[in-house]
Amino acid sequence: MRSFKLLLAGAALVLSLGTAQASEAPEFPRQHWSHDGFFGTFDRAALQRGYQVYKEVCSACHSMKQMRFRNLAGIGLDEAQIKALAAEFETTDGPNDDGEMFQRPSRPSDRFRSPFSNDNAARAANGGALPPDLSLIAKNRKGGQDYVYALLTGYADAPQGVTVPEGMHFNKVFPGHLIAMNQPIQPDAVTYADGTKASVEQMAKDVTTFLAFTASPHLEARNSLGVKVMLFLFVLTGLLYAAKRKIWKGLH
Repeated sequence: MRSFKLLLAGAALVLSLGTAQASEAPEFPRQHWSHDGFFGTFDRAALQRGYQVYKEVCSACHSMKQMRFRNLAGIGLDEAQIKALAAEFETTDGPNDDGEMFQRPSRPSDRFRSPFSNDNAARAANGGALPPDLSLIAKNRKGGQDYVYALLTGYADAPQGVTVPEGMHFNKVFPGHLIAMNQPIQPDAVTYADGTKASVEQMAKDVTTFLAFTASPHLEARNSLGVKVMLFLFVLTGLLYAAKRKIWKGLH
């Protein structure tokens, strides 16, 4: 009997903790994304602006180990543009004839360059915090791209009575509301080539679109294939129904 009471008490504690955590979980609104839905496609202008934000702001701390420069063809860049962008960076290659590694301009087949040589160097440069790789961030965080956008735009002054420790920052949607990353996007942090005003919301929307692309680079191809399969099944259903009517016509 005593063990049964302990079991009930433990279950009640777990339920109460779960309820408390659920009540503390931050909420954020869903955003409209052109690539959402069965017929969704990426906004190429937003993708290119988003890559610019990643390159000029986010890449100082965050890696993107799953991305190669050639993948930028998916955001609407041609071969010459990709080669020029890749050549702005250097990649370690080798060994050469002397058995030594060397630096050379990056090629389209090379991966994006990581800002740090290893995780320990990344932690040392960021007060002990390890900046996550952004390749799949829009897919492997609860809330996906909506969460990423909300996080980037969620920095604010802490409410009265909330103490923010040194080295931490208040964010309205980050679990626990205290985040080690300083607000990464500041107004006019980049100058868009297409003349778009670089507000915090605009840059957050653009870079989130780019991160959605890096997490699902084949999204449009899958959507297109899905549409073709549905059309095929629709036509096949019609043909099978017509064949059935003709074959069994004499029996009705």
